[in-house]
Amino acid sequence: ELIRSVLGESYPTLEGYLFPETYYVTRASGARGLIKQMVGKFKEKFSKIDLRSDTAVSLTPRQVVILASIVEKETAAPEERPVISSVFHNRLKKNMRLQTDPTVIYGIWEKTGEWDRNISRQDLITPTPYNTYTINGLPPGPIANPGKAALEATANPSRTKEIFFVA
Repeated sequence: ELIRSVLGESYPTLEGYLFPETYYVTRASGARGLIKQMVGKFKEKFSKIDLRSDTAVSLTPRQVVILASIVEKETAAPEERPVISSVFHNRLKKNMRLQTDPTVIYGIWEKTGEWDRNISRQDLITPTPYNTYTINGLPPGPIANPGKAALEATANPSRTKEIFFVA
């Protein structure tokens, strides 16, 4: 009910739609007020993004948010995001798996409620709906709340032929 009322969609969580920003709230705002602010800021920022790039794979708005959340978690450097996005778009075009560690970590965290170690080879082969080493395409939902740079990079990736990057 809360998700539909603030987002206008019925998703299992608001993951991906709580825009990372500094918010000013009062005690009277409450959790619902803060959520409305965060989703409102997401909608404002997302509405200004051009989703018609000729270098990007054709994605629905939901898929843009999912992929942008992965781009967000892959690097903290905004200038790297368009290239990382390009790698993921190139992999999707070739029907290759995304094979990105943050989705593995998220999938295990979602399943167990904890993550407090380094990723292992066993983690990479442990199936979860989010493990992009074991599933094709995008996971079922966002793994983080992407910022403006990740959303823009996902909608308008760099023009490369790269299918790998090294973190």
